Amino acid sequence: MQLLETTFWSAGGSRHGMAERLGFSKSKANALIAGLVAQGLLAESGLQRSSGGRRPENLQLNGSLGVVVGIDIGATSLDVAVLSPDLAVLAHRAEAADVKRGPGVVLARVRVLMRELLAQCGRSARDVIGIGIGVPGPVNFEIGQLVNPPLMPAWDGFSIRDYLREDYAAPVFVDNDVNLMALGELWRLQRSLTNFLVIKDGTGIGCGIVCHGVVYRGAAGSAGDVGHICVDQEGPRCHCGNVGCVEVMAAGPAITRMAVEAAEAGDSDALAECLRTHGHIDAQHVGEASRAGDAAANDIIQRAGSLIGQMLASVVNFFNPSHVFIGGGITRIGPLFLAAVRQSVYQRSLALSTRHLEIQYTPLGAQGGVIGAGVLAMHETLKARGVAP
Repeated sequence: MQLLETTFWSAGGSRHGMAERLGFSKSKANALIAGLVAQGLLAESGLQRSSGGRRPENLQLNGSLGVVVGIDIGATSLDVAVLSPDLAVLAHRAEAADVKRGPGVVLARVRVLMRELLAQCGRSARDVIGIGIGVPGPVNFEIGQLVNPPLMPAWDGFSIRDYLREDYAAPVFVDNDVNLMALGELWRLQRSLTNFLVIKDGTGIGCGIVCHGVVYRGAAGSAGDVGHICVDQEGPRCHCGNVGCVEVMAAGPAITRMAVEAAEAGDSDALAECLRTHGHIDAQHVGEASRAGDAAANDIIQRAGSLIGQMLASVVNFFNPSHVFIGGGITRIGPLFLAAVRQSVYQRSLALSTRHLEIQYTPLGAQGGVIGAGVLAMHETLKARGVAP
């Protein structure tokens, strides 16, 4: 049903607004809305601001439909949220995790968190109408399974759907984690942008591609695997087997490696002190050292940003997006990294490709993954019920 899909993607609206978006007459829209309200699919949720005359009722998906669960599994983190049909976060938990321990260990923890979060908001497994899961690797979207994931080889061919079906009757949808970030941005923007990229720079580097208003996954689910684009033929060997991949040279672990080397070589008092105090260095520490004026930290950030920009310039020339949103742990570094990325992209890309290009950190921030997982769960559930195209 086009009206339900429009309500979901536009985060609600008035009867008149829905009619205008869909090109329906007011009488046709009112009749359809009345039917959906009677079926319990739509609900009126208070009055909007008046623009003169009677204040219109705001429409949204009915909260009594149930809840969706969004799960964002990162290489080193786990994020789980219970969301209402309009994607308000009802309960949320984030914690450290290690995907290399395998699906049995990680998903057992997911099940525990799901039970606790559902109980926290007074819900049970019966109330769950859809589950969306993001994972850091290529996914065959139709069957919901990872395919030769470099960062998590023990997950290859494992059926996450079957595992969760033991506890939940709701449909389970699995996608690459950065595709879910792209879905989250698409929902936040209410589909106002139709061609943009989302880059996730964390343990690995990936790209979510929104083309003509939908996430593009490619023929086999591996579209956007930009982390293995070569940026230095003489560079170090990547875990994929090739050399000079941007992932092995500019992702979070590469930044940490360069920072530790600078600290141990005596090139940075700030990073050396951080290593002594914390026993480790992460991207946030490098950002803090940079903001304090540390030259070595600045060099590390500018080098990583320049390499990401070098990779992005090729993608921008090829795809010509209107926006590039950058997320992942790298955002904790701060504005210098973003400036280095922008400078590299603008220097290397064609003028026509960058004339109106905007590059910024993703506004959804750390919650982009679970929001995107909620978008996936809700939209695919509506499709499965035959009420969205």
